[in-house]
Amino acid sequence: MSTEDTIDSTMTPDRAVSGGRADNTDDIEAALALPADSYAGTLIGRVWDPAAGGPSPVIIREDGVFDLSATFPTVSELCEVPEPAGAARAAAGQRLGSFNAIYANTMPPARDLSTPRFLAPVDLQTLRAAGVTFAVSMIERVIEERVRGDIDAAARMRDSILAEIGTDLHDVRPGSDDAVALKNYLLAEGLWSQYLEVGIGPDAEIFTKGPTLSAVGTAAQVGVLSTSLWNNPEPEVALIVDSTGRIVGTTLGNDVNLRDVEGRSALLLPKAKDNNASCALGPFIRLFDGTFDLAAVRAMRVSLTIDGPDGFTLEATSDMAQISRDPLELVAQLTGPQHQYPDGAVLMLGTMFAPIVDRDVKDRGFTHKRGDVVRISSRELGTLVNYVEESERCDRWEFGIGSLMRNLASRSLL
Repeated sequence: MSTEDTIDSTMTPDRAVSGGRADNTDDIEAALALPADSYAGTLIGRVWDPAAGGPSPVIIREDGVFDLSATFPTVSELCEVPEPAGAARAAAGQRLGSFNAIYANTMPPARDLSTPRFLAPVDLQTLRAAGVTFAVSMIERVIEERVRGDIDAAARMRDSILAEIGTDLHDVRPGSDDAVALKNYLLAEGLWSQYLEVGIGPDAEIFTKGPTLSAVGTAAQVGVLSTSLWNNPEPEVALIVDSTGRIVGTTLGNDVNLRDVEGRSALLLPKAKDNNASCALGPFIRLFDGTFDLAAVRAMRVSLTIDGPDGFTLEATSDMAQISRDPLELVAQLTGPQHQYPDGAVLMLGTMFAPIVDRDVKDRGFTHKRGDVVRISSRELGTLVNYVEESERCDRWEFGIGSLMRNLASRSLL
Protein backbone atom coordinates (compact mmCIF):
# COMPACT_ATOMS: atom_id res chain seq x y z
CA MET A 1 0.00 0.00 0.00
CA SER A 2 1.07 3.62 -0.44
CA THR A 3 0.42 6.26 2.19
CA GLU A 4 1.37 9.90 2.56
CA ASP A 5 2.21 11.54 5.85
CA THR A 6 -0.30 14.26 6.63
CA ILE A 7 2.38 16.89 7.28
CA ASP A 8 2.82 18.04 3.70
CA SER A 9 1.49 16.32 0.63
CA THR A 10 3.69 18.30 -1.78
CA MET A 11 6.56 16.03 -2.61
CA THR A 12 9.90 17.13 -3.96
CA PRO A 13 10.36 15.22 -7.25
CA ASP A 14 13.24 12.81 -7.55
CA ARG A 15 16.36 14.41 -8.99
CA ALA A 16 17.48 13.24 -12.40
CA VAL A 17 20.85 11.54 -12.32
CA SER A 18 23.34 13.77 -14.05
CA GLY A 19 27.09 13.94 -14.35
CA GLY A 20 29.05 10.71 -14.36
CA ARG A 21 27.82 7.20 -14.96
CA ALA A 22 24.32 6.13 -14.00
CA ASP A 23 24.11 2.85 -15.85
CA ASN A 24 23.54 0.54 -12.88
CA THR A 25 21.92 0.53 -9.47
CA ASP A 26 25.11 1.34 -7.54
CA ASP A 27 25.82 4.41 -9.66
CA ILE A 28 22.23 5.63 -9.36
CA GLU A 29 22.31 5.24 -5.57
CA ALA A 30 25.65 7.10 -5.44
CA ALA A 31 24.29 9.94 -7.58
CA LEU A 32 21.23 10.30 -5.34
CA ALA A 33 23.47 10.45 -2.28
CA LEU A 34 25.02 13.67 -3.60
CA PRO A 35 23.47 17.14 -3.41
CA ALA A 36 21.57 18.46 -6.42
CA ASP A 37 24.67 20.46 -7.40
CA SER A 38 26.83 17.32 -7.09
CA TYR A 39 30.43 18.22 -6.25
CA ALA A 40 30.05 22.02 -6.30
CA GLY A 41 30.23 22.30 -2.52
CA THR A 42 32.89 21.24 -0.02
CA LEU A 43 31.87 17.72 1.01
CA ILE A 44 33.67 16.10 3.95
CA GLY A 45 33.26 12.49 4.98
CA ARG A 46 34.98 9.74 6.90
CA VAL A 47 35.95 6.35 5.56
CA TRP A 48 37.12 3.19 7.20
CA ASP A 49 40.48 2.61 5.51
CA PRO A 50 41.54 -1.04 5.86
CA ALA A 51 45.09 -0.14 4.85
CA ALA A 52 45.30 2.18 7.86
CA GLY A 53 43.28 -0.08 10.15
CA GLY A 54 41.02 2.81 11.10
CA PRO A 55 39.06 5.89 10.02
CA SER A 56 40.28 8.83 7.94
CA PRO A 57 38.64 12.17 7.15
CA VAL A 58 38.19 12.64 3.42
CA ILE A 59 37.14 15.29 0.92
CA ILE A 60 34.77 14.16 -1.82
CA ARG A 61 35.42 15.62 -5.26
CA GLU A 62 34.39 14.79 -8.78
CA ASP A 63 37.82 13.26 -9.45
CA GLY A 64 37.72 11.07 -6.38
CA VAL A 65 37.76 10.71 -2.59
CA PHE A 66 40.96 12.08 -1.05
CA ASP A 67 42.48 11.35 2.36
CA LEU A 68 42.92 14.36 4.68
CA SER A 69 44.42 12.51 7.65
CA ALA A 70 48.03 13.60 7.08
CA THR A 71 46.96 17.19 7.79
CA PHE A 72 43.76 16.66 9.77
CA PRO A 73 43.68 13.32 11.64
CA THR A 74 40.10 14.02 12.74
CA VAL A 75 37.12 15.87 11.32
CA SER A 76 36.94 17.73 14.63
CA GLU A 77 40.41 19.18 14.06
CA LEU A 78 39.50 20.30 10.53
CA CYS A 79 36.46 22.13 11.85
CA GLU A 80 38.61 24.17 14.25
CA VAL A 81 40.64 26.04 11.60
CA PRO A 82 39.54 29.54 10.51
CA GLU A 83 38.36 28.44 7.04
CA PRO A 84 37.64 24.68 7.07
CA ALA A 85 36.45 24.52 3.45
CA GLY A 86 39.59 26.08 2.01
CA ALA A 87 41.82 24.11 4.37
CA ALA A 88 40.21 20.83 3.30
CA ARG A 89 40.70 21.57 -0.39
CA ALA A 90 44.34 22.44 0.21
CA ALA A 91 44.99 19.33 2.32
CA ALA A 92 43.75 16.69 -0.14
CA GLY A 93 46.22 13.83 -0.03
CA GLN A 94 46.13 10.27 -1.34
CA ARG A 95 43.23 9.34 -3.59
CA LEU A 96 41.37 6.40 -2.01
CA GLY A 97 39.07 5.73 -4.95
CA SER A 98 36.09 7.15 -6.78
CA PHE A 99 33.04 8.28 -4.85
CA ASN A 100 30.85 5.79 -6.71
CA ALA A 101 33.14 2.86 -5.88
CA ILE A 102 33.47 3.68 -2.18
CA TYR A 103 29.75 4.40 -1.86
CA ALA A 104 28.90 1.10 -3.56
CA ASN A 105 31.17 -0.70 -1.10
CA THR A 106 29.31 0.99 1.77
CA MET A 107 25.94 -0.38 0.68
CA PRO A 108 24.95 -3.79 2.10
CA PRO A 109 25.21 -6.66 1.70
CA ALA A 110 28.19 -7.00 -0.67
CA ARG A 111 30.82 -5.09 1.26
CA ASP A 112 34.46 -5.87 0.57
CA LEU A 113 36.14 -5.39 3.94
CA SER A 114 39.52 -4.96 2.22
CA THR A 115 38.51 -1.67 0.56
CA PRO A 116 37.31 1.68 2.00
CA ARG A 117 33.70 2.34 2.99
CA PHE A 118 31.96 5.43 4.34
CA LEU A 119 31.29 6.02 8.03
CA ALA A 120 29.41 8.74 9.91
CA PRO A 121 31.12 12.02 8.93
CA VAL A 122 31.89 13.16 12.50
CA ASP A 123 34.24 11.82 15.13
CA LEU A 124 35.20 13.58 18.38
CA GLN A 125 32.25 15.99 18.37
CA THR A 126 29.69 15.55 21.14
CA LEU A 127 26.35 14.25 19.81
CA ARG A 128 23.60 16.60 20.97
CA ALA A 129 20.01 17.10 19.83
CA ALA A 130 17.29 19.70 20.25
CA GLY A 131 13.73 18.56 20.78
CA VAL A 132 10.26 20.01 20.31
CA THR A 133 11.37 22.68 17.82
CA PHE A 134 8.51 22.21 15.33
CA ALA A 135 4.81 22.70 16.09
CA VAL A 136 3.60 19.39 14.65
CA SER A 137 6.09 17.28 16.58
CA MET A 138 5.36 19.35 19.71
CA ILE A 139 1.70 18.32 19.59
CA GLU A 140 2.72 14.69 19.15
CA ARG A 141 4.95 14.88 22.23
CA VAL A 142 2.00 16.22 24.24
CA ILE A 143 -0.08 13.28 23.02
CA GLU A 144 2.64 10.77 23.95
CA GLU A 145 2.75 12.22 27.45
CA ARG A 146 -1.03 12.32 27.91
CA VAL A 147 -1.59 8.70 26.83
CA ARG A 148 1.53 7.45 28.67
CA GLY A 149 2.83 5.77 25.53
CA ASP A 150 -0.43 3.91 24.84
CA ILE A 151 -0.71 3.85 21.05
CA ASP A 152 -4.40 2.87 21.11
CA ALA A 153 -5.34 6.01 23.05
CA ALA A 154 -3.26 8.35 20.89
CA ALA A 155 -5.80 8.89 18.10
CA ARG A 156 -8.57 9.88 20.52
CA MET A 157 -6.30 12.22 22.45
CA ARG A 158 -4.98 13.78 19.22
CA ASP A 159 -8.48 14.76 18.15
CA SER A 160 -9.26 16.15 21.60
CA ILE A 161 -6.11 18.26 21.97
CA LEU A 162 -6.19 19.66 18.45
CA ALA A 163 -9.83 20.65 18.96
CA GLU A 164 -8.74 22.72 21.96
CA ILE A 165 -5.50 24.37 20.79
CA GLY A 166 -5.34 23.77 17.03
CA THR A 167 -2.12 23.27 15.07
CA ASP A 168 -1.45 26.85 14.01
CA LEU A 169 1.44 27.43 16.43
CA HIS A 170 4.04 28.38 13.84
CA ASP A 171 3.84 32.11 14.57
CA VAL A 172 4.25 31.74 18.33
CA ARG A 173 7.88 32.52 19.11
CA PRO A 174 9.26 30.75 22.21
CA GLY A 175 9.57 33.07 25.18
CA SER A 176 7.50 35.85 23.56
CA ASP A 177 4.51 37.63 25.09
CA ASP A 178 2.24 35.57 22.82
CA ALA A 179 3.86 32.40 24.13
CA VAL A 180 3.30 33.49 27.73
CA ALA A 181 -0.36 34.24 26.96
CA LEU A 182 -0.78 30.83 25.32
CA LYS A 183 0.87 29.16 28.30
CA ASN A 184 -1.52 30.91 30.70
CA TYR A 185 -4.51 29.83 28.60
CA LEU A 186 -3.39 26.21 28.51
CA LEU A 187 -2.77 26.19 32.25
CA ALA A 188 -6.28 27.47 32.84
CA GLU A 189 -7.68 24.76 30.57
CA GLY A 190 -5.66 22.02 32.23
CA LEU A 191 -3.78 21.31 29.01
CA TRP A 192 -0.28 22.41 29.95
CA SER A 193 2.56 19.95 29.30
CA GLN A 194 6.30 19.78 29.87
CA TYR A 195 6.63 19.48 26.07
CA LEU A 196 4.81 22.76 25.54
CA GLU A 197 7.15 24.28 28.13
CA VAL A 198 10.22 23.56 25.99
CA GLY A 199 8.30 24.16 22.76
CA ILE A 200 7.17 27.70 23.51
CA GLY A 201 8.96 28.54 26.77
CA PRO A 202 12.28 30.41 27.01
CA ASP A 203 14.51 27.34 27.39
CA ALA A 204 15.06 24.85 24.57
CA GLU A 205 15.27 21.11 25.15
CA ILE A 206 18.83 20.09 24.30
CA PHE A 207 19.92 16.58 25.25
CA THR A 208 22.75 14.14 24.63
CA LYS A 209 21.79 11.86 21.76
CA GLY A 210 24.63 9.38 22.16
CA PRO A 211 28.26 8.95 23.18
CA THR A 212 31.06 10.42 21.08
CA LEU A 213 31.85 8.20 18.05
CA SER A 214 28.64 6.14 18.42
CA ALA A 215 26.83 7.54 15.35
CA VAL A 216 26.39 5.31 12.32
CA GLY A 217 26.63 6.58 8.75
CA THR A 218 24.74 6.17 5.54
CA ALA A 219 23.83 2.67 4.37
CA ALA A 220 24.16 1.38 7.94
CA GLN A 221 21.49 -0.26 10.06
CA VAL A 222 19.63 1.99 12.51
CA GLY A 223 18.35 0.41 15.67
CA VAL A 224 15.10 0.34 17.63
CA LEU A 225 14.76 -1.73 20.80
CA SER A 226 13.05 -5.07 20.23
CA THR A 227 10.68 -4.28 23.12
CA SER A 228 9.38 -1.06 21.54
CA LEU A 229 5.96 -1.24 19.88
CA TRP A 230 5.63 2.45 18.90
CA ASN A 231 8.60 4.21 17.32
CA ASN A 232 9.58 6.30 14.33
CA PRO A 233 12.45 7.99 12.50
CA GLU A 234 13.16 11.64 13.27
CA PRO A 235 14.67 13.24 10.14
CA GLU A 236 16.68 16.29 11.11
CA VAL A 237 19.19 18.82 9.89
CA ALA A 238 22.31 18.68 12.06
CA LEU A 239 24.69 21.59 12.58
CA ILE A 240 28.43 21.08 12.88
CA VAL A 241 29.63 23.45 15.62
CA ASP A 242 33.25 24.11 16.55
CA SER A 243 34.64 24.71 20.04
CA THR A 244 33.89 28.45 19.87
CA GLY A 245 30.23 27.95 18.98
CA ARG A 246 30.76 28.77 15.30
CA ILE A 247 28.62 26.80 12.82
CA VAL A 248 30.91 25.46 10.10
CA GLY A 249 28.58 23.17 8.15
CA THR A 250 25.66 20.77 8.26
CA THR A 251 24.68 17.18 7.64
CA LEU A 252 21.48 15.11 7.75
CA GLY A 253 20.50 13.02 10.74
CA ASN A 254 18.03 10.43 11.98
CA ASP A 255 17.30 10.85 15.70
CA VAL A 256 15.53 7.49 16.04
CA ASN A 257 12.89 7.69 18.79
CA LEU A 258 10.88 5.18 20.82
CA ARG A 259 7.55 6.93 21.31
CA ASP A 260 6.12 4.39 23.74
CA VAL A 261 9.17 4.63 26.01
CA GLU A 262 9.35 8.45 26.10
CA GLY A 263 5.57 8.62 26.43
CA ARG A 264 5.65 6.60 29.65
CA SER A 265 7.91 9.19 31.27
CA ALA A 266 10.15 12.00 30.07
CA LEU A 267 12.70 10.66 32.56
CA LEU A 268 13.07 7.70 30.20
CA LEU A 269 14.39 9.97 27.43
CA PRO A 270 17.89 8.36 27.55
CA LYS A 271 16.33 4.92 27.03
CA ALA A 272 14.10 6.25 24.24
CA LYS A 273 16.92 8.05 22.44
CA ASP A 274 20.27 6.41 23.14
CA ASN A 275 20.51 2.81 22.02
CA ASN A 276 22.84 0.87 19.78
CA ALA A 277 22.76 2.40 16.26
CA SER A 278 20.02 4.87 17.21
CA CYS A 279 21.81 7.93 15.78
CA ALA A 280 22.56 8.14 12.05
CA LEU A 281 24.42 11.04 10.41
CA GLY A 282 25.50 11.62 6.84
CA PRO A 283 26.18 10.93 4.14
CA PHE A 284 28.76 13.70 4.62
CA ILE A 285 29.21 17.20 6.01
CA ARG A 286 28.72 20.13 3.66
CA LEU A 287 31.00 22.87 4.94
CA PHE A 288 30.03 26.51 4.62
CA ASP A 289 31.69 28.12 1.60
CA GLY A 290 30.71 30.27 -1.36
CA THR A 291 28.08 27.72 -2.42
CA PHE A 292 26.38 27.09 0.92
CA ASP A 293 25.74 29.04 4.12
CA LEU A 294 23.37 29.39 7.08
CA ALA A 295 20.80 31.22 4.95
CA ALA A 296 20.62 28.13 2.74
CA VAL A 297 20.09 25.96 5.83
CA ARG A 298 17.18 28.12 6.95
CA ALA A 299 15.54 27.71 3.52
CA MET A 300 16.06 23.94 3.21
CA ARG A 301 13.28 21.49 2.46
CA VAL A 302 13.77 18.00 3.86
CA SER A 303 12.09 14.88 2.48
CA LEU A 304 11.40 11.57 4.20
CA THR A 305 10.68 8.28 2.44
CA ILE A 306 10.07 4.95 4.18
CA ASP A 307 9.78 1.73 2.18
CA GLY A 308 8.77 -1.30 4.19
CA PRO A 309 9.27 -5.00 3.50
CA ASP A 310 5.47 -5.30 3.71
CA GLY A 311 4.96 -2.98 0.72
CA PHE A 312 4.19 0.03 2.93
CA THR A 313 5.43 3.38 1.62
CA LEU A 314 5.40 6.74 3.40
CA GLU A 315 6.50 9.98 1.78
CA ALA A 316 6.55 13.47 3.28
CA THR A 317 8.33 16.79 3.04
CA SER A 318 8.73 19.70 5.40
CA ASP A 319 10.52 23.04 5.49
CA MET A 320 13.15 24.36 7.87
CA ALA A 321 11.24 27.65 7.75
CA GLN A 322 8.74 26.05 10.16
CA ILE A 323 11.29 25.77 12.97
CA SER A 324 10.26 27.68 16.09
CA ARG A 325 13.79 28.61 17.18
CA ASP A 326 16.44 29.88 14.79
CA PRO A 327 19.56 27.69 14.52
CA LEU A 328 21.68 30.49 15.99
CA GLU A 329 19.38 30.65 19.02
CA LEU A 330 19.70 26.92 19.56
CA VAL A 331 23.49 27.07 19.29
CA ALA A 332 23.52 29.92 21.81
CA GLN A 333 21.65 27.68 24.23
CA LEU A 334 23.97 24.76 23.46
CA THR A 335 27.34 26.41 24.04
CA GLY A 336 28.76 29.51 25.66
CA PRO A 337 29.85 30.55 29.16
CA GLN A 338 27.48 27.93 30.56
CA HIS A 339 28.90 24.96 28.59
CA GLN A 340 31.91 24.28 26.40
CA TYR A 341 32.74 21.59 23.84
CA PRO A 342 36.51 21.47 23.31
CA ASP A 343 36.17 19.08 20.35
CA GLY A 344 33.05 20.71 18.94
CA ALA A 345 29.52 19.37 18.78
CA VAL A 346 26.86 18.09 16.43
CA LEU A 347 23.49 19.71 17.13
CA MET A 348 20.48 18.00 15.58
CA LEU A 349 17.81 20.70 15.18
CA GLY A 350 14.70 18.68 15.95
CA THR A 351 12.32 16.83 13.70
CA MET A 352 9.78 18.37 11.35
CA PHE A 353 8.01 15.04 10.99
CA ALA A 354 5.55 13.18 13.19
CA PRO A 355 4.31 10.18 11.17
CA ILE A 356 0.77 9.41 12.31
CA VAL A 357 -0.58 7.49 9.33
CA ASP A 358 -1.97 4.02 10.04
CA ARG A 359 0.29 1.21 8.92
CA ASP A 360 -1.50 -2.00 9.85
CA VAL A 361 -4.44 -1.23 12.12
CA LYS A 362 -6.79 1.76 12.06
CA ASP A 363 -5.96 4.40 14.68
CA ARG A 364 -2.70 2.70 15.67
CA GLY A 365 -0.59 5.03 13.57
CA PHE A 366 2.93 4.38 12.30
CA THR A 367 5.68 2.27 13.79
CA HIS A 368 8.80 0.74 12.28
CA LYS A 369 9.26 -2.82 11.13
CA ARG A 370 12.53 -4.64 10.69
CA GLY A 371 13.75 -4.13 7.15
CA ASP A 372 12.28 -0.65 6.65
CA VAL A 373 14.44 1.50 4.36
CA VAL A 374 14.54 5.12 5.55
CA ARG A 375 15.73 7.86 3.20
CA ILE A 376 16.21 11.43 4.45
CA SER A 377 17.01 13.88 1.67
CA SER A 378 17.52 17.51 0.76
CA ARG A 379 18.73 19.14 -2.43
CA GLU A 380 21.59 20.77 -0.53
CA LEU A 381 22.82 17.75 1.46
CA GLY A 382 21.94 14.68 -0.62
CA THR A 383 20.44 11.51 0.87
CA LEU A 384 21.04 9.63 4.10
CA VAL A 385 19.76 6.06 3.74
CA ASN A 386 19.48 3.52 6.56
CA TYR A 387 17.95 0.11 7.23
CA VAL A 388 15.86 -0.54 10.34
CA GLU A 389 16.89 -3.39 12.62
CA GLU A 390 16.49 -4.22 16.28
CA SER A 391 19.20 -2.47 18.29
CA GLU A 392 20.18 -5.79 19.82
CA ARG A 393 20.86 -7.20 16.33
CA CYS A 394 22.76 -4.20 14.90
CA ASP A 395 26.54 -4.27 14.64
CA ARG A 396 28.10 -3.77 18.05
CA TRP A 397 29.77 -0.40 18.66
CA GLU A 398 33.33 -1.29 19.60
CA PHE A 399 35.58 1.42 18.12
CA GLY A 400 35.55 4.19 20.73
CA ILE A 401 37.80 7.10 21.68
CA GLY A 402 40.54 4.87 23.05
CA SER A 403 40.60 2.80 19.88
CA LEU A 404 40.78 5.95 17.76
CA MET A 405 43.68 7.39 19.76
CA ARG A 406 45.64 4.13 19.57
CA ASN A 407 45.02 3.89 15.83
CA LEU A 408 46.12 7.47 15.16
CA ALA A 409 49.20 6.97 17.31
CA SER A 410 50.14 3.83 15.37
CA ARG A 411 49.89 5.88 12.15
CA SER A 412 52.09 8.65 13.62
CA LEU A 413 49.20 11.11 13.28
CA LEU A 414 49.22 12.31 16.90
